Amino acid sequence: MDLTEIETFLALAEELHFGRTAERLHLSQSRVSQLIRSLERRIGAPLFTRTSRRVALTPLGAHARRTLGDAHRGLRRSYDEAVAIARGVTGTLRLGFLGCLNGPPLTDTVAAFTRRHPACRVDATEVPWVEPYAALLTGEVDLLLTLLPVDEPGLAVGAVLVSHPRVLALRADHPLADRPGIDIEELADWPVLDSPAGTPDTLRYAATPPFTPHGRPLRRTPGGRTYQEALHLVAVSDTVWPTHRGLFLGHRHPRVLSRPLTGLPVANGALVWRDDTVTAKVHAFVAFAEAAGAGR
Repeated sequence: MDLTEIETFLALAEELHFGRTAERLHLSQSRVSQLIRSLERRIGAPLFTRTSRRVALTPLGAHARRTLGDAHRGLRRSYDEAVAIARGVTGTLRLGFLGCLNGPPLTDTVAAFTRRHPACRVDATEVPWVEPYAALLTGEVDLLLTLLPVDEPGLAVGAVLVSHPRVLALRADHPLADRPGIDIEELADWPVLDSPAGTPDTLRYAATPPFTPHGRPLRRTPGGRTYQEALHLVAVSDTVWPTHRGLFLGHRHPRVLSRPLTGLPVANGALVWRDDTVTAKVHAFVAFAEAAGAGR
């Protein structure tokens, strides 16, 4: 059995067009026709009906698509697993993430990666808002999804994996709550929730700058050590909290709402790892996540 013939058959069965199949497989149309005729000779019957206007599967072709498709997918999985084992993409990859970045980009990437590398298990662990790099620096996790910017010696930063627009969290009956959107300049009139002590300054000032773009100082007030503590502080006071929409995908408070916040760049999250302990698993996950992100 010639795998090239099988792969060409499956592609044509999906495209039902010789030109598109040839382009997809980077072959000439004559080569596609040759491979299909060869497979039909091996089987002993036509797999397609061909006219000047359309290509269609015969009943035998439809049956072959189901059975050969299943067998081909199983073969690909076995091949990918063998390659992963040979390259060291086995065992457990310990992935840390900030809770405000949990959601489809991360979960979809993890699910797709484990399908691609079934010999590698991904254990995902939420890291605290306070000292977000600690688990990575101590070796508790191999890889971390965190907010940018990252300015920490010894850490390598990958491409942006997730982006969220900025929002302002505020009490439901706050004087600004009925506004459709709020600009950062207006926050100079209100106490602004600061990141908790222990948050790296680069990350802290990106989340809540000390001054507005026009130079007005922001009255920073100490924040909670967790997202829920921060939401509680917002719910019981006039304090407002510049954050991002991703936070509200997994964290809620019945007395806190969010409004679009302009004047600050979007919140970006990226994968970060220690450059002195890079493994094949880390390389594989980072490359896979970046390729998946480029395809979205």
